[in-house]
Amino acid sequence: MLHTFRSLRGMVTSPHHLASLAGLDILKDGGTAIEATVGMAAALSAVYPHMTGLGGDAFWLISWPDGRTQVIDACGVAAQGATRELYLLQGLTDIPWRGGLAANSMAGTVSGWKLALEQSARLQPNLSLERLLRDAEHYASSGYAVSESEGSLLNEKLEELSDDAAFLKAYSDENRQVAAGDIRYNPALGQTLRKLARNGLESFYTGDVSRVLAADLERAGSPLRPEDFSRHRALLCRPLHTAIRGAHLYNTPPPTQGVASLAILKLFDHLRADEVDGYEHVHGLVEATKKAFIFRNRHVGDPAWMTQSAQNFLDNSAEISRLVAGIDMHRAMPWNARSQMGDTTWMGAIDSSGMAVSMIQSLYFEFGSGVFLPETGIVWQNRGSSFRLEEGGWNALEPGRRPFHTLNPALARFSDGRTMVYGTMGGEGQPQTQATIFTRYARYGVPLQQAVTAPRWLLGRTWGEESSSLKMEEGFNPVVLERLREAGHDVEIVPAFSSMMGHAGALVRHPDGLIEGASDPRSDGVASGF
Repeated sequence: MLHTFRSLRGMVTSPHHLASLAGLDILKDGGTAIEATVGMAAALSAVYPHMTGLGGDAFWLISWPDGRTQVIDACGVAAQGATRELYLLQGLTDIPWRGGLAANSMAGTVSGWKLALEQSARLQPNLSLERLLRDAEHYASSGYAVSESEGSLLNEKLEELSDDAAFLKAYSDENRQVAAGDIRYNPALGQTLRKLARNGLESFYTGDVSRVLAADLERAGSPLRPEDFSRHRALLCRPLHTAIRGAHLYNTPPPTQGVASLAILKLFDHLRADEVDGYEHVHGLVEATKKAFIFRNRHVGDPAWMTQSAQNFLDNSAEISRLVAGIDMHRAMPWNARSQMGDTTWMGAIDSSGMAVSMIQSLYFEFGSGVFLPETGIVWQNRGSSFRLEEGGWNALEPGRRPFHTLNPALARFSDGRTMVYGTMGGEGQPQTQATIFTRYARYGVPLQQAVTAPRWLLGRTWGEESSSLKMEEGFNPVVLERLREAGHDVEIVPAFSSMMGHAGALVRHPDGLIEGASDPRSDGVASGF
């Protein structure tokens, strides 16, 4: 029997246990859920640097005790110098995934921390920035044990990362590649965190830190320049939202794929599926995913360039009914759509006041662009490599344009007074894993930790593969698998607890103040409360 962790005062969950403990200690010191999340995010930058860091983007969903829900969009835009001509003159037809030309968009993560802390200060005085960044600075400067996740991905991706001499130096020890279990140090990152604590987070964009970053990036061949730093701002936004039976759901608006996550659950709410993880449950969610991804692939990107509103799509009952009617519960719709890739870290926190945070922070690919900036110890994201070099249309490269994001943290308010924050890493898999965990818990009454731990599935291509199969972890009922195959699904069995299924987590606060938490055994994380 899997037991969900419970507490009354506060709880956090993240994909690395040291980050979770950093967040928990902040709650114990009287910090808010927002402050705990900043502490976890900073710690993850030190101990999970293949997935996240100060050189990436982030999105926040904040549920306030008074019932408000707020989004923080900490997404960087394409550099002013990131023009089509820059790439075409070098004979490129696509933006490369690695290297300086892949590091072509501003990093928004630190601006999101700053804006979130400003919102937190309105509720109660902040803990000092030095306190919030303390654990991250310690692990960067004093060392941390390299996780199996970081070590295995480093080994797997080293060849495509080897063009960056600074990256190789940062990941070698006495001419030997760093491996899982080794103690790794990143003193430059520790120094950067100390500077941010002393001078304020704005120094990442307008102070000494920004000048060092811009110079390092230019040397690495990035088109980012000081003016790109000074122009950047995180944004406060309204969330996307939709109602289903028994709950109101929230997610982040474009340029994220949050609309797809909401649409899957909206469509599934109209389908009959009596048994958890049975044929109708799996088939129904997979077919709803296809319908939601069609809208996402056609329309979602920088909202300034979109021709259809994501919220209007969710509110259009006639369109939702049409899509539901198009789902055949006996046959799989053919599927070979291009997948949206990306690795990331999701984390959640709930404090004793009832404030709940769902936050996701990413470098896009593992180790981002592979550009390691030696003066600051930061790896820069490659989110802008998702831009297309075709002139005009969906996600086409334009200076100042925001790239399409797979990142999308989720939140639900139940009609019985519960509040749930949940999310995962995994690019294309994020909406699918969210839907799996939420429906198990909310529709079928599966205990929270069991809903996260149980076998999962993923429709679409994973990195380095051409197959758009329905990948299912070992452990599903063979009768269900056979029915899925008979319905036309290209079922592929993958090992249990596969990282391709994401690193998920969830927290639920009940009306009496009880908090439940779950973390993913596929990750290095833990849910911690007191």
